Amino acid sequence: MNAAADAAPGRRHGLPPVPDLSRAFDVAVVGGGVIGLSAAWRLARLAMTVALCDPEPGRGASWVAAGMLAPVTELHYGEEALLALNLAAARRWDGFARDLEAVAGPVGYRRTGTLLVGADEDDRAWIEQLFDFQRQLGLEVEWLSARRARDMEQALAPGVRAGLWAPGDHQVDNRLVVSALLTALSHAGAVLVPEAVEAVSCTGGAVRGVRLSSGTEVAARAVVLAAGCHSSSIGGLPAPSLPAVRPVKGQILRLAAGRGGPPLRRAVRAVVEGSSVYLVPREDGSLVVGATVEEQGFDTTVTAGAVLELLRDARRVVPAVSEMVLDEASAGLRPGSPDNGPLVGPVASVPGLVMATGHFRNGFLLAPITADALSAVLVGTDPPPEMACFGPRRAVVPC
Repeated sequence: MNAAADAAPGRRHGLPPVPDLSRAFDVAVVGGGVIGLSAAWRLARLAMTVALCDPEPGRGASWVAAGMLAPVTELHYGEEALLALNLAAARRWDGFARDLEAVAGPVGYRRTGTLLVGADEDDRAWIEQLFDFQRQLGLEVEWLSARRARDMEQALAPGVRAGLWAPGDHQVDNRLVVSALLTALSHAGAVLVPEAVEAVSCTGGAVRGVRLSSGTEVAARAVVLAAGCHSSSIGGLPAPSLPAVRPVKGQILRLAAGRGGPPLRRAVRAVVEGSSVYLVPREDGSLVVGATVEEQGFDTTVTAGAVLELLRDARRVVPAVSEMVLDEASAGLRPGSPDNGPLVGPVASVPGLVMATGHFRNGFLLAPITADALSAVLVGTDPPPEMACFGPRRAVVPC
């Protein structure tokens, strides 16, 4: 079993190891997760000069993630404004995937929908309440009897109770996406700076670039702060302008196909005695199982207890999991915000600073619409209207 992932994807795509930093850039993007990569690619395609700064781009939470694009089955009570943003983001994924695949190859975009099931009667009752809430909001969902759910996915356990079907909740292969974005960045002429950013450099309160951990200055007329849960740790900025983000640990498993072959055709989410688990199949027959939600600070250790609980709950729903090979166990740090929504937009108190963090559970889903919003800010056009409630200095509860 691989406790850690493969070599960093940013070192496999022919990007220059020693970039020329003597010129001034239009934009410096701080952070090479899916949000920073998508934003950098979008800006470079607009003929801006872009420097993306990250010692290991494509790693962190984006490398560990499952890649679900699930605005419906990720819905939580009280998150109606976030739902509107997530639905708008989901509508952009067809075009985003098509454009990215045209220059960088497959990203594992699968329009297979998501099945949400309950393991016992109490879980079924909870899902039924959620289904009623989803219908009130006009979402595309269908109630399924236990038999119909098992007809859709024959690998489901006989004891699984009724569930719901969300045909519009899709998935991508997260690792293919970040690797493709790095290739696309190279083709678009962006410069990868393989160093951490120590601070945003300012003169007279306005951005003039970033300072790297080596002390090197990268001049830029705008800075996009997309460093995930580390965004609030970047120096050089007044405390009131720092984003209210925190690390939220998620442990996740990757299983390789065993004697029983691939157990599922589509993503399955389940409630098992009140706990949530998801199982996301890949085209190669592997399976992603996750994920814990832990307030443990910057800890990324993998614990035996989390592995046990994830496998136990997954096996309760899909018994064939027992025949698969435990290939990898890892932990990532999602960037959580006070209201679970992203923090995206210009920071009025620091001219030239643009925020793009706090995407929490929906980094991959929100990547295209966040990139569109950032490009709109930097070229002076109107960002997507669904992003209006998610500015960087909003109240704790969005509009």
